[in-house]
Amino acid sequence: MPELPWIFTRLDFRAVIDIVSVALIFFWLLWVAQGTRATQLIRGLAILIIAVVGAANIFHLTALNWLLLQTLPALIVAVPIVFQPELRRALEQLGHTGSWLRPPFSSQNESQLEKSVDEITRATVQLARRRYGALVVIERETGLQDYADRGVPLDATLTRHLLINIFYPNSPLHDGAVIVRSDRILAAGCVLPLSDNVTGGQLGTRHRAGIGISEESDAVAVIVSEETGRISVAHSGRLVRDLDQERLRRILRTLLKLDRGDRSKERNRPRNPRPRPDGQDRAAEMERIGDDAAKTPSSTD
Repeated sequence: MPELPWIFTRLDFRAVIDIVSVALIFFWLLWVAQGTRATQLIRGLAILIIAVVGAANIFHLTALNWLLLQTLPALIVAVPIVFQPELRRALEQLGHTGSWLRPPFSSQNESQLEKSVDEITRATVQLARRRYGALVVIERETGLQDYADRGVPLDATLTRHLLINIFYPNSPLHDGAVIVRSDRILAAGCVLPLSDNVTGGQLGTRHRAGIGISEESDAVAVIVSEETGRISVAHSGRLVRDLDQERLRRILRTLLKLDRGDRSKERNRPRNPRPRPDGQDRAAEMERIGDDAAKTPSSTD
C-alpha cells in the first residue's frame, strides 16, 4: 500500500489529538448504549448501510447511489429521533460530572439523609412482612419534579408510618410511586416510565417502573413485591433483589454516599494496628451490588 508512508508523514501531535478525541467520543457513545436497545439498533443500522452501500458500489447501481446521497440529510435528522432515549441518558450522565466541582454533602444534609435511609429501611421491612406492594424513589442529583407534578403533592415529613399508610392496600395512593427529596415526601401516586430492557415478562409493573426511573435519572428506587414480599433496589438500570434489612440499609448508604462521613469519623479515631485503606469498604460494597444485580435470578412480581 503506497499510501501508508504518505499518511504517516502527515501525522503530527495535533492530528493524533484529533484522532484520539474522535475515538473517545465514539467509545463513550457505545459505552452509553451498551445494555440498551440502542445496541441492536446500531447493529441493524450498520448492517443495512454496509449492505446497501456495498451493493451500490459493487454493481455500480447509479439510481441507488443517487438515492443514498439524497437520503443522507434525512438520516442525520432521523438518528437523534431514533436514539433519543440513549442520547438523553448520555447527556444526563455528562451533566452528573458537575458533582465533582461541588463540595460534599453538608453535615445537615447528611443527617437528613441518614434519617431518610433509616425511615425508608424500617418502613420497607414492615411493608415486605405484610406483603404490601411499594415503590419509593429517592431523588439524587437529577431532579424529579416533572414526575412529582404528575402525582399528588404532599411535601410531608418522611416517616415510616406515613409510608405504610400510603401503600396500604386499596388506599388512594398505593398504586403509584412515592418520590422522596432529602427528608421529605415530595409526592405520592406518581406515574413513572416503564423500562423496556426487561426480558421474559417476569417482572411486574413496580419493578419495571423502578428500573425505568433509574434509567432516566440517577435516582434510587426501593421496591417491595406485593406477591412475594421481596425487597429490591434499582439503580442505573440494574436491579438488586432479595434484600434483608441490613443489606438494604448498607446499599442505600453506599449509593447515597453516606459512608464518607463514617470514614471521616474513622480517621479521627485511634488507628488500629492494621487499618483498612480509605474507600475499600465502599468499593467492596459497590462490587457486591454489581455482582448481585448480574447474578440474581428473575421471578414474578
